[in-house]
Amino acid sequence: MCAINGITAGREEARVAAMNAATRHRGPDGTAIRIDEGITLGFNRLAVIDLSERAMQPMQDALGRYLLVFNGEIYNYRELRRELTDYPFKSESDSEVILAAYTKWGEKALERFNGMFALALWDTREKRLLLARDTAGIKPLYYFLEGQTLLFSSELKGLLAAGIPRKLDQEAFGHYLRLLYVPAPLSMIAGVRKLLPGHVLSYQDGKISEKTFTSSCSTPSPTSYAEAKRAVRLTVEKAVARQLVSDRPVGLYLSGGIDSSSILAAAAKTHPKINTYAVGFELEPGEEPEKFNADAHLARATAAAFGATHHEFFLTGSEAVELFMGAARALDEPIGNSTALAQLFLAKKVKPTATVVLAGDGGDELFGGYERYRLSLIAEYFGLIFPFGKLGQRGIDRFAQLMFQKDSELAHVLASGTYLPDTKRLFEKEFGRRDIASVLMAADERHWLVDEALARTDRMSMAHSVEVRVPLLDDEVRALAHSLPRSYKITSFVTKRILKDAFRDVLPSAILTAPKRGWFSPGAKWLRRPEFVALAEDLFNSPGEVGELLNIMGMREIWTEHREKRQYHFTILWTLITFIAWAREYKITL
Repeated sequence: MCAINGITAGREEARVAAMNAATRHRGPDGTAIRIDEGITLGFNRLAVIDLSERAMQPMQDALGRYLLVFNGEIYNYRELRRELTDYPFKSESDSEVILAAYTKWGEKALERFNGMFALALWDTREKRLLLARDTAGIKPLYYFLEGQTLLFSSELKGLLAAGIPRKLDQEAFGHYLRLLYVPAPLSMIAGVRKLLPGHVLSYQDGKISEKTFTSSCSTPSPTSYAEAKRAVRLTVEKAVARQLVSDRPVGLYLSGGIDSSSILAAAAKTHPKINTYAVGFELEPGEEPEKFNADAHLARATAAAFGATHHEFFLTGSEAVELFMGAARALDEPIGNSTALAQLFLAKKVKPTATVVLAGDGGDELFGGYERYRLSLIAEYFGLIFPFGKLGQRGIDRFAQLMFQKDSELAHVLASGTYLPDTKRLFEKEFGRRDIASVLMAADERHWLVDEALARTDRMSMAHSVEVRVPLLDDEVRALAHSLPRSYKITSFVTKRILKDAFRDVLPSAILTAPKRGWFSPGAKWLRRPEFVALAEDLFNSPGEVGELLNIMGMREIWTEHREKRQYHFTILWTLITFIAWAREYKITL
């Protein structure tokens, strides 16, 4: 894991140095700049595979034609290297395998990489830049066209450090208010775009073009549920084994849920004393500590069952408020989810004993873990208008009811005339002939997972130079999951059916029978504490230029209602104070 930065112009050393400085947290083990005719490349290294200087980037291929900067990991690099016997390797790194593969297979090499990656490859002969991002969207990549010059960075703050305008993209802001995240390819800064997952951007002579690629990983389609169950178990175990490869200490984020517990079950086969990490919350008796620490207690019991070396850390309310402004900056773009504070806190605690951690992201979207999938399926089967009316809607309207914030509440906190775009259109193409549960899973995998969950995990972990790997998004696991019938994953009675059954014989019974809670933090409790009230008052009093878009009086009203427990307004309040804090940290203009 690293930071990559670049500008398609020679002699841009000062600006790229500023970009490197802004993203140094992603790679504290070394920094470098390489200048070639038509390009200035920057790199910050987090050394994970081959710790020697031979693996340092920017890296050039053996014939001197291609220059590479790369963020991520290629998990099948050893297998690919065995196919590339004619290349004169000088290191043991996966970065050099990328160069060797590209010299042999060209852009087709991207289809063969099983991993998480964002890369930039400069062809010194053709003066052509290639940007590519993994098909699951695990690693981030932003770009900005400045006239005919292209700038790119692993993080938005890298581009801002290069001096691009800090103007708010008001369409992105409107989508953020509804979704609690900024949907790709938009970013919160006007003109900056995120490269979409599985996309390749080509730049040459001031012009850009974009196309897609798909992973070549495939698995035979199981012919029965029993066969599928065995395949899931074996494929997940193989993915975990691949992702345990590291020249730095490896650990595991353990939440007490099916996903991370299944990963632990697989990891314990070869790493029986692996370090596991969980976060809990120090709360007052009236703040429901049992509810918010249930996952931490399950994680402790699960770690003990597998003989792991468990570490647990408890976040206090005062620590949470101290983390808030730093989290707003580290997020790069605002994300309206208070678990970001717990993730940032945990990454700092993990760093002394692990540089790499495995996590369970993606399991819910691939294997059908959310209750809304099951309830939507029931609603579709019976055509009922349920008492909880969100499920009475159909198609895109049901999705909007489940996933969007209510416009009526947004109207109360926005200034008159603030633009709210049509967010539904971003998701319309997801809704076809498949059953609603399959549609919701696919939409979540392509949007919420990438732009909210994975983005949040990446920024919070990399703020403390911790690499998070997600075995359930391994290309082979994804290929298998996509090939399975929906009924193998969700029925009217059960969620995540096949993943539970695949690991049923090794998981503690408490994990299999625990209700699905999701991982959440006591943000609503925090907002009633004096220290958070003071923070909010400060933000409301000095919102900067973006305050013109907001109805500060309306925000104060709902804050008072929430604090006095007359109404529950946590989600919109957290979303707004995160946005104001982010805009202040980055000096955003209109």
